[in-house]
Amino acid sequence: DMASTTAGKQRIPKVAKVKNKAPAEVQITAEQLLREAKERELELLPPPPKQKITDEEELNDYKLRKRKGFEDNIRKNRTVISNWIKYAQWEESLKEIQRARSIYERALDVDHRNVTLWLKYAEMEMKNRQVNHSRNIWDRAITILPRVNQFWYKYSYMEEMLGNIAGCRQVFERWMEWEPEEQAWHSYINFELRYKEVDKARTIYERYILILAHRVNWIKYARFEDKHGYIAHGRKVFERAVEFFGEEHIDENLFVAFAKFEEKQKEFERVRVIYKYALDRIPKQQAQELFKNYTVFEKKFGDRRGIEDVIVSKRRFQYEEEVKANPHNYDAWFDYLRLVESDADADTVREVYERAIANVPPIQEKRHWRRYIYLWINYALYEELEVKDPERTRQVYQACLELIPHKKFTFAKIWLLYGQFEIRQKNLPNARRALGTAIGKCPKNKLFKGYIELELQLREFDRCRKLYEKYLEFSPENCTTWIKFAELETILGDTDRARAIFELAIGQPRLDMPEVWISYAQFELSVDSGERIQRCRQVYEEANRSLRSCEEKEERLMLLESWKDYEQEFGTFANKDRVRKLLPEKVKKRRKLTAEDGSDAGWEEYYDYIFPEDAANQPNLKLLAMAKMWKKQQHNLIGDPDKEIYKESSFPRGKKCYPSCPHFY
Repeated sequence: DMASTTAGKQRIPKVAKVKNKAPAEVQITAEQLLREAKERELELLPPPPKQKITDEEELNDYKLRKRKGFEDNIRKNRTVISNWIKYAQWEESLKEIQRARSIYERALDVDHRNVTLWLKYAEMEMKNRQVNHSRNIWDRAITILPRVNQFWYKYSYMEEMLGNIAGCRQVFERWMEWEPEEQAWHSYINFELRYKEVDKARTIYERYILILAHRVNWIKYARFEDKHGYIAHGRKVFERAVEFFGEEHIDENLFVAFAKFEEKQKEFERVRVIYKYALDRIPKQQAQELFKNYTVFEKKFGDRRGIEDVIVSKRRFQYEEEVKANPHNYDAWFDYLRLVESDADADTVREVYERAIANVPPIQEKRHWRRYIYLWINYALYEELEVKDPERTRQVYQACLELIPHKKFTFAKIWLLYGQFEIRQKNLPNARRALGTAIGKCPKNKLFKGYIELELQLREFDRCRKLYEKYLEFSPENCTTWIKFAELETILGDTDRARAIFELAIGQPRLDMPEVWISYAQFELSVDSGERIQRCRQVYEEANRSLRSCEEKEERLMLLESWKDYEQEFGTFANKDRVRKLLPEKVKKRRKLTAEDGSDAGWEEYYDYIFPEDAANQPNLKLLAMAKMWKKQQHNLIGDPDKEIYKESSFPRGKKCYPSCPHFY
């Protein structure tokens, strides 16, 4: 305990305190120190003195020292191969080949996968013309490290330099069994070509293009055949390449090379076929170089038609990409079809049409089908007008009509176009059958009108009557149909039927439109009889009574104006005055508007008609008359007819109320 206490009380030396901690004015860096040392050459040692060996004893002593130094270095670190190589090269410089060989063998025992070691060993043997030893080393090297191409190159080169062609070929064959890179195959091919062995080179190419199946290698093979004058073989290679890669791995460079090959042989038609074949199968974004070369070719060797073909092909590719991106883009299909119709044969056009109509809208709503249905219409018209194939046209129409979901919606245009087509083919029963089916399945106003128009053109008036009857059963509130039916009977001279039709029309509870009454009145006026004027007036009077309960006052006004025009031409003064008194007064009114959320949306002005005949409106007319009288009095007093008259007491300051406003009084 005393010892520990004594040790603990030992004094710790004091460290000198730095009073001024500011940096020195002149700073010295490590770089400056090293530079100064270099400039002053402080570390340079004088070279060792040169020794001159004068006798064999000194030489042996020198060898012993050097070998001991090399062995010591190797013993310190066996894995440093550079020490082994320096040792072996030193022995080689003394012509001690056996010793150098022994050192290399010892080094290979340490690291047999060192490429540099094998190369230095083999080079030493070759330098000293030890051919069999060199072969032995190369054989061992390529057996242990077959993927080191440098061994194979040097081995084959040595055999060729020695004139051992068979041995060199054997080395190459052993190498090819390992399926090396492209340059190795080309070296083998070039070796055979140096000795004019074209058939052997062709055999190598056949193996090469199957092992390294890249388009570039097929092109090189075809060019090899072309270079040696084997044109048919070259063409066969290109054809095999196109078949080998198929449409899945198709490439524009292969076709460009094929086309240039045929262009070189002056086979211009073959060139066009190749370009068109490729353009039909390669996507647009991958065929830019193809288009460019095709255009250049046509400019060099083609006519105007050929250049146009290039442009058309390019546009076809654009449309193909568009319809592939969105098959339901019907506008793109229309543009595409317009292009192929102007340039392609019928089979191609049909193929595109079939592809287009296969893209049926996924939703059964009419708005999604409106554009699509015109693909069928254009298809049918193309078959009829361009190809002139009536049977195929009929099939197109029938397929379209089977496809449309008629229970949900239909297209009258298709039915009518089909009926008109059958009429043009002089097949009236088929036309009537189609239109009759249409009316039975999905009756529409347009279908009835089209069918009736067709029968009118054929002068089949009995059929027209039946169709009008069916039409009116389907849509009895359609006033135009009643009028047209009555007009037909009038034209046919059957006045009684026409009058009966009008009587039926005005008796319809849902048909309170003035157009039928006006047409009825004009019909009675057109009948050649002595009572026509009286009958016409009776129709107007009955119409006026019927329309008194009509909510739409404009329709009642229309009837009265028509009656007024009639009386102006055929009536007496009393009749004219009577109709004039029936005409309503047009007054401007205001009504309060309410927004959707129930809030106040302000006021709006509107025009209303007050009919004298309506008993409920008598007080309003009396009030209106009093307002007019007051306005006239004010006009006489003030003398200014355009001055606005208003009461300030009834409205806030700045607001005006006109005499016609219901709030004025």
